[in-house]
Amino acid sequence: MTENRWISEKEVSEMTGRALPTLRNDRFLGRGLPYTKMGKSVRYLIADVVAYMEARRVSTSDAPAR
Repeated sequence: MTENRWISEKEVSEMTGRALPTLRNDRFLGRGLPYTKMGKSVRYLIADVVAYMEARRVSTSDAPAR
């Protein structure tokens, strides 16, 4: 099951298009994606990354007509 897999911050950056410094700053400020820290390693659960992206999804059918 891939949704239960933990991925690195680099993989999250590639998946979301957010820069590594942005991910690190969000962690420092206590916002953004949930994560787990094991020693110096930071890991994100794929299911959390997908949920974060889905929550910010914009549907073009919801856009007002011009």
